[in-house]
Amino acid sequence: MGSNVVPLSHYLATAVDAAKKAGHVIREGFYETKNVEHKGQVDLVTETDKACEDLVFKHLKHHYPTHKFIGEETTAAYGATELTDDPTWIVDPLDGTTNFVHGFPFVCVSIGLTIGKIPIVGVVYNPIMEELAFGAKVLPSSVSSKDELVKCMLATEAGTKRDKSTIDATTNKINSLLFKVRSIRMSGSCAMNLCGIACGRLDLMYEIGYGGAWDVAAGIVIIQEAGGLVFDPSGKDFDITVTRIAASNALMKDSFVEAFQQAE
Repeated sequence: MGSNVVPLSHYLATAVDAAKKAGHVIREGFYETKNVEHKGQVDLVTETDKACEDLVFKHLKHHYPTHKFIGEETTAAYGATELTDDPTWIVDPLDGTTNFVHGFPFVCVSIGLTIGKIPIVGVVYNPIMEELAFGAKVLPSSVSSKDELVKCMLATEAGTKRDKSTIDATTNKINSLLFKVRSIRMSGSCAMNLCGIACGRLDLMYEIGYGGAWDVAAGIVIIQEAGGLVFDPSGKDFDITVTRIAASNALMKDSFVEAFQQAE
């Protein structure tokens, strides 16, 4: 069956099923001793990451054998796969691996589908907190209505690079923004930060230098269907092939971009 005749509801249902299957594996592994490997100084991977990616890909390939697939662990093992216009499933099997290793419950599986390089389906599932987000199906089901920076909760991440120039740039930006917002949070999961925007738990988020498209492909769809905006922190249009993202409600974009530019 050609991808152009498959209803989005079918893609979404398949992705939800895959996320729940992976969620069961994550939930079981969360309470067990982990076998941890290092992809970098502080960038971790576990057997659960790999098992979940295999499980999700197997489930999706069974339904859509002609589609393409990009996953975090496959990319780590075999190198980057170019994102094309073909239907492509982009998967982070366990976003928040460091949280997972430490028993901090902000972990999730993130599954996104792009066609023409545009994310059209997104599912994010946290099996520890039992939170499932797909499209606008989150509670509450809309972005926040905050209209002043000083009232906003901002989420970001420090990333996994530990060279001095990167750390200085990251912390200087956070220091500058902290004077302008109510508070800043680092959850350890880009996908969950995006879902936080979609459900109104967070008001603003940005991240620079995250792992890859698998961190954001699902969350983008969920935010947009909830009425939020996704953009480059500079204010330019978001580009899924570049690891720079920001998100907010429609009222806060311009104020955030101005504050972000002043922080650079």
